[in-house]
Amino acid sequence: MPQWVRDAFFYQIFPDRFRRHPSPDPQPLIPEVFEPWESPPTRRGFKGGNLWGVAEQLDYLEDLGVDALYLCPIFASTANHRYHTTDYFVVDPLLGGELAFRHLLNEAHRRNIRLVLDGVFNHCGRSHFVFQHLVENGAASPYQGWFFIKSFPVQAYQGTPNYAAWAGNRELPKFNTDHPQVRAYLFRVAEYWIEQGIDGWRLDAPEQIEDHDFWREFRQRVKAINPEAYLVGELWFDAQPWLQGDQFDGVMNYPLARAIWGFVGGDTLDLELIARAGLRGVERLSAPELAHALDDHVRRYGLATAQQQLNLLGSHDTPRLLTLLQGDAERVELAFRLLFCLPGAPMVYYGDEIGLEGGPDPDCRRAFPWRPEAWNHHLLRALRQAAQIRRAHPALRLGDYETLYAQGDRLAFVRTLGEERLLVSVNAGENSWQLQLPYPQEGELTELSGAASGSSTGGLLHTPPQPPRSLRIYRLP
Repeated sequence: MPQWVRDAFFYQIFPDRFRRHPSPDPQPLIPEVFEPWESPPTRRGFKGGNLWGVAEQLDYLEDLGVDALYLCPIFASTANHRYHTTDYFVVDPLLGGELAFRHLLNEAHRRNIRLVLDGVFNHCGRSHFVFQHLVENGAASPYQGWFFIKSFPVQAYQGTPNYAAWAGNRELPKFNTDHPQVRAYLFRVAEYWIEQGIDGWRLDAPEQIEDHDFWREFRQRVKAINPEAYLVGELWFDAQPWLQGDQFDGVMNYPLARAIWGFVGGDTLDLELIARAGLRGVERLSAPELAHALDDHVRRYGLATAQQQLNLLGSHDTPRLLTLLQGDAERVELAFRLLFCLPGAPMVYYGDEIGLEGGPDPDCRRAFPWRPEAWNHHLLRALRQAAQIRRAHPALRLGDYETLYAQGDRLAFVRTLGEERLLVSVNAGENSWQLQLPYPQEGELTELSGAASGSSTGGLLHTPPQPPRSLRIYRLP
């Protein structure tokens, strides 16, 4: 497993919506006409964000505390989200092409920021050269075995699709990954970009390739080039079969996201929006229910594997966190602070740190407003502080996890690494709270952000009164 992941703070970027920047390439293949930057996003429209823009804002990301980037797909595609791949060996010209990619990779690595790319290997776009070969040549094409074609001619644009496609979407033909040439092709794509210097792959909908041997060989090929490359799968459910040490290092931790939404959101959690967005398994949780979910997560995967999970509170596939919590920025801040105290690598979806709003896709993919007057600066400072505290205290990144208290909407747990024992106290309720627990060690509790300290005397631990919707971290004696 790549050791750097346990220490990392990830930031997810949807390249078309993060930052538009003029290309320094004397012959750029970038048109001039895009949708207005801050107009409502559409399913087909392009805003013109590019990799030059990501590179330009690396100082902003470094100041935020980010040390790993996960980019949604960057390869040539006919879609703004680029999950419709047309060529896996070409960086989309609209993003700046190979020149912009190389510049971004070099600048990120110069700042010790890792770069993980999105790999979409269960399907491609219907403009992929092999699929187009089948469309044009029918039964005469030598590529027949690459896809699940039921009859010819291929009905790629009209009539009833006569081939297997992801979620029935005719724009996304499914690869036949049992075919040896397809496997060799996809494995070569994986190797090629690792050879170019990327630090890992986020793997889109890997359960769509119903063959664990595929992913075992995928891992072997990648790790033979870079043993520290991170392989993280997009799995929305229990992922134990993929996390046995022979396939993925981690997965996108959507179960944790749902649990934190349910606990921190309380009555503000918009369950109607969640239903409209098609999100399942989300419900309001009490502290005991959250504690059970956290304990079960660490116990099920083991601490070492739990530390490799990509912990998130939102992504390009979910409504924005602030919108899910109906504009309650205090609860958003609490969710972020909790995220940075749990085992695993925290990830923030671009714009959430400044309070960007948005409903279901495509609204959750709004352009980043580069106008400071549009930002929630209090939320931005809180997230920056959470990242700084996590970086300064190894126990929050590497320590054991133990629940101490869970009642109503109040939770307390300890992260322990060697001599460092940190008490994390979470008050998701509407009233002030003071934690009192039996504790054998006498001494003072030091609050990490400099607020009032507590104490442990006479066999009882006391924290100062804690405001509603807040999190405190204390160094235990």
